[in-house]
Amino acid sequence: MELGQGVASRRDSKANLRMDAQRWQKIKTVFDAALEIEPSKRAKFLDETCLEDAELRTDVQKLIDSFEVAGSFIEEPAANEVASLIIGSKDGLKSGQRFAHYEIIRQIGVGGMGEVYLARDEKLSRNVAIKILSEEFGRHESSLQRFKQEAQAASALNHPNILVIHEIGSSDSMNYIVSEFIEGETLRSLVGDSSAKISQMLDIVAQIAGALAAAHAERIIHRDIKPENIMVRPDGYVKVLDFGLAKLIGDDNALFGPDDGTKKQNQTAKGLIMGTINYMSPEQAKGEKVDESTDIFSLGVVMYEMVAGRTPFRGDSMSETFANLINAEPQPLSRYSSNVPAELERIVSKTLRKDRSERYQTIKDLLVDLKSLRENLAFDERLERSQPSSEQQATAFLEKTTGGIKDRTGDTKYSFAGKSQIRRYLPGAVAALLILALTGVGFYFLYVKRSGPVTDGRKTLAVLPFVNLSQDANAEYLSDGVTESVINNLSQLSGLKVMSRNSAFRFKKDQTDIKSIGSQLGAETVVTGDIKTLGDKLIINVRLINAVDDSQIWGSQYVRTPADLIATQNEIAQAVAQNLRLQLTRSDQQALAKHYTDNSEAYQLYLRGRFHVFKLTPPEVETGISYFQQAIAIDPNYALAYAGLADAYRALAVGSEMPPIEFTSKSAAYSKKAIELDDSLSEGHSGLGMTTFWGQWNWSGAETQYKRALELNPNSSIAHLFYAHLLSNTGRHPEALAEAAIARELDPLFPFTGALEGQFLNHAGQTDEALARLQKTFELDPNFWMPHLFASSAYIEKGNYDQAVAEAELATKLGPSQTTSIAFESYALAKLGRVDEARALLDGLLKLSAERFVPPNHIALIYNGLGEKDNALAWLEKAFEQHDPKMAFLKVEPKWNNLRAEPRFVALMKKMNFE
Repeated sequence: MELGQGVASRRDSKANLRMDAQRWQKIKTVFDAALEIEPSKRAKFLDETCLEDAELRTDVQKLIDSFEVAGSFIEEPAANEVASLIIGSKDGLKSGQRFAHYEIIRQIGVGGMGEVYLARDEKLSRNVAIKILSEEFGRHESSLQRFKQEAQAASALNHPNILVIHEIGSSDSMNYIVSEFIEGETLRSLVGDSSAKISQMLDIVAQIAGALAAAHAERIIHRDIKPENIMVRPDGYVKVLDFGLAKLIGDDNALFGPDDGTKKQNQTAKGLIMGTINYMSPEQAKGEKVDESTDIFSLGVVMYEMVAGRTPFRGDSMSETFANLINAEPQPLSRYSSNVPAELERIVSKTLRKDRSERYQTIKDLLVDLKSLRENLAFDERLERSQPSSEQQATAFLEKTTGGIKDRTGDTKYSFAGKSQIRRYLPGAVAALLILALTGVGFYFLYVKRSGPVTDGRKTLAVLPFVNLSQDANAEYLSDGVTESVINNLSQLSGLKVMSRNSAFRFKKDQTDIKSIGSQLGAETVVTGDIKTLGDKLIINVRLINAVDDSQIWGSQYVRTPADLIATQNEIAQAVAQNLRLQLTRSDQQALAKHYTDNSEAYQLYLRGRFHVFKLTPPEVETGISYFQQAIAIDPNYALAYAGLADAYRALAVGSEMPPIEFTSKSAAYSKKAIELDDSLSEGHSGLGMTTFWGQWNWSGAETQYKRALELNPNSSIAHLFYAHLLSNTGRHPEALAEAAIARELDPLFPFTGALEGQFLNHAGQTDEALARLQKTFELDPNFWMPHLFASSAYIEKGNYDQAVAEAELATKLGPSQTTSIAFESYALAKLGRVDEARALLDGLLKLSAERFVPPNHIALIYNGLGEKDNALAWLEKAFEQHDPKMAFLKVEPKWNNLRAEPRFVALMKKMNFE
């Protein structure tokens, strides 16, 4: 009976939605006519045609929006049904209307699948965008699956240029996706803007390519890249939207289960055309199987349109556009703009090849060429701005030799549509310009070096841990140490981006697949090596490999004695830089040649110290300290060894809960000594920044040290990460997340980086994003305790206390030397009403505090969870007196929010320099 009623209900609903045939014919006539008109002129056409029928205009516009989203023909006999679904519903959500924990502010868009609204997330006090699937589309399983697919595909990706999906859900029979709200305009508003520079276009396209590279790395292709799906913020930051047509490549991706309906829906049948016509690839237009090169082609179309002001295959009708897409070659860009660099013409042409095997094979290959072109254009602009007097001399010279030229001004620039002019000098005139302006090629290159390379154009390199081929396992410190020294030397070069030691060392045991390693690390080139002892000799083999095709660029063997080790690691770094063809500044050359000590024995003791400290357990850290002390005894001026001591003592104070005043004081003293001996030592400044942050709560002083450390070594992922920590703890969340993203880019496989980024997101109120980042960090190292600790904290903020308890218990099991997880577990138990269990954990910490230092902050947190405010405040005051490092979280830890109006808490905030 119920099934019969359901069938009848659906039949009646369908009948009610069906439009009068005459009405539909009128809509379709206007719709067909509108499609024959340029998109920019359609609004005016509809205004004029539907002047006396506003409802007709609305219906046609909805049909057009759906057509652009679906990208396929609206044909009989399905057209009537599809149209009824699209335009059948007239009512949307109203301003002030609420559902779930969202309040609607206003509608900001409408499409074939539903509406998009600006709303207020009342739970997290932030504006969001909500896409709501229309009721009619929601009745169709294929539409609902595609809607879910969009959310799942986008949420599986984590990249700063991809729209962040916060939530997918249902409420009051509505299916919805909640995403971040982007202030800005679509790229459509910039197409044809003659005032925009090619350098700006390249920056935008490079960001899009970066987003696609992240998607392709997850085996996801977008399939609908077009200006309407690209948002550009006022600051130039780009976001790629709408993974509604996204498709998985292959069947082994874990995003969907083997029986998932979304995946079934995603397996597009041959002959079904999906995408937007003007931006389709030929294989899309022919209904063939698509891969990553489809996105490359579509991005090429976007690039072409940004320069030419029109798409490359546009015809006078849809059928002509399809024919051009499959058979015709695009007109050269020079037809539409006389100032297109030849390299840009080549790049765009390569993206638009009909044969996908002739296009760029990966989006990363395209990105490399885009960055190289942008670097060259930036250099030209710098040269032009820096030499006004030479420009005048060159102009005079050219007037004499060519019969006169038009004046050139500082406003001359490349543009999308080519309406500005730029000079094209004859080769002889260029030579004269260089001679007159720079007095020789040598001075020219000196200028380039002083002005510095373009950061975004840096080459990327990973140095993998050298393999210990000796029979002696105790020599492992030597292979690790030489690797780290080479990394440190190369990371200081301004024209090179070097992946951090922490990520590179994840490939210590298996370096067989260099192409895969390069891809995982985001490195174009990779250094590998091995070390073997033979009597009193060291045999070191080093190779520089192109990670794209696994070909060897350079290799060499060094036969040295241990006494030559310092000079040898410098030689290796210099050889790598030379074979990468880097243009080195004077400071670069000094960094490569720098010896932190001339004593080989002290150097080897320092390497042993680092080897043990990186094991991160208190006994190993203490062993490392003893080696650093021995190195300093041999060479009292060894600044790097002092910096090592500072790191070790700080790790004991903060990570292993040793008495903070004693250990942070030692850390600060050793950092200051390192800087006193060598003010150019980045490690010394970052170390001092950390102890100034944790031990002295001097936020401005710490920031000064971090900035100095990054000035000396922009490739220091640790300096970026701990600067992010400072920014996060002082409430500067957007800056903190930006720095954390840089740290992760330099150190993509280091779980410590991902764990801290999850903590920063949680403290920024982005709890779902925090859990997503921590989930990825679990995958990097399931046995690392820290991400489970921060996941526990995030679940507490979501009110999911059972899950918080589970994560805290796991963190305690994996990290027994810390007690933060016990505090979180007890807090969550108290919130669950399991007070006896919470108090049992509290009693355990109180007993433990009689034996060793337990951060009073943790005990205060438990009392606060139990609702005992006075006890909580008393223990916070004790934490301040004992200089508990965890007090650094007082400003941003949301578990203290209930105390923020308390006078004693306000007084603590002032003492902590937060107010």
